[in-house]
Amino acid sequence: MKVVFFGTPQFAVPCLERLLETPEIEVVAVVTQPDKPRGRGKQLIPSPVKEVAIAHNLPVWQPKRIKKSAKTIEKLRQAAADYFVVVAYGQILSQEILDLPRGGCINNHGSILPEYRGAAPIQWSIYNGETETGITTMLMDAGMDTGAMLLKATTAIALLENSQQLAERLASIGADLLIETLFKFDRGEVEPIPQDNARATYAPLIQKSDFNLDWTRSAIALHNQVRAFSPNCVARWREQPLKILATVPIGENYLSLLPSEYESLQQRAKELSPASAQPGEVVGLIKKFGAIVQTGDGLLLLKEVQLAGKRPQHGWDFVNGMRLKIGEVCEGLNV
Repeated sequence: MKVVFFGTPQFAVPCLERLLETPEIEVVAVVTQPDKPRGRGKQLIPSPVKEVAIAHNLPVWQPKRIKKSAKTIEKLRQAAADYFVVVAYGQILSQEILDLPRGGCINNHGSILPEYRGAAPIQWSIYNGETETGITTMLMDAGMDTGAMLLKATTAIALLENSQQLAERLASIGADLLIETLFKFDRGEVEPIPQDNARATYAPLIQKSDFNLDWTRSAIALHNQVRAFSPNCVARWREQPLKILATVPIGENYLSLLPSEYESLQQRAKELSPASAQPGEVVGLIKKFGAIVQTGDGLLLLKEVQLAGKRPQHGWDFVNGMRLKIGEVCEGLNV
């Protein structure tokens, strides 16, 4: 089975590696986004997928706009592939490209379609408090994640799991599902199922404003925002930006969903009296855990934070280093 692989970020790497490990599959070329300048020196850095491709001596094609690249389209035609496999490539393929492979274009998408179509399904599923997600393989069409579905695999989302951790797990799940999909579809054992567009939801590109924390929101909403957009959520502390890297919601509703180490935290939090506190105000300093902050509804532990120009800190180290006091206020950036 001859395959051309389209992908860019780390999320796509396990799929490419699994294809390369499968004797019955030949990866004839890899298509990935152009190298991007990073760091102070603006050095061009290859994508994670390109690094794997180079390590395996595969041809790598990096068109700036693939739909407009006649050279790349001709290479794809000459590749005479059975399938194009697309995993987080980052560009939309034209119908001309979709029609090139014998069997079609198969995509791995990080949600249970038709929910969370779009660019950031993992992040938005966490932001919205979903407790389950998964991978859907589908036959691509010209729409945005609208193609007929092939196979699905589901997994639970833990309360303290952030988007990076979930993406790593889904990437591994997706690699297994991709191989199963290719072989079963090629043998005619999978019937494509059209998506129910009436049930579709969307996961748009993440904006910088999505990182701003507003303490008038509920504790669980803020917790989901922090872990969805990890490690970028930010508030303001003593007139300085403060990244909130990890949190823990406080309350009986979450006790059964948290590791046992947080049982004592929940018990000690019952002794606090936050009734008159304003959103963002520190209402407790709990040894070995950190600062407890009042939100618009409920309490939130600042488990891990990062001051501008500093390294990430455990919540209790932050309390000690800054000599935090009950009554201080962490300001939101609700803009």
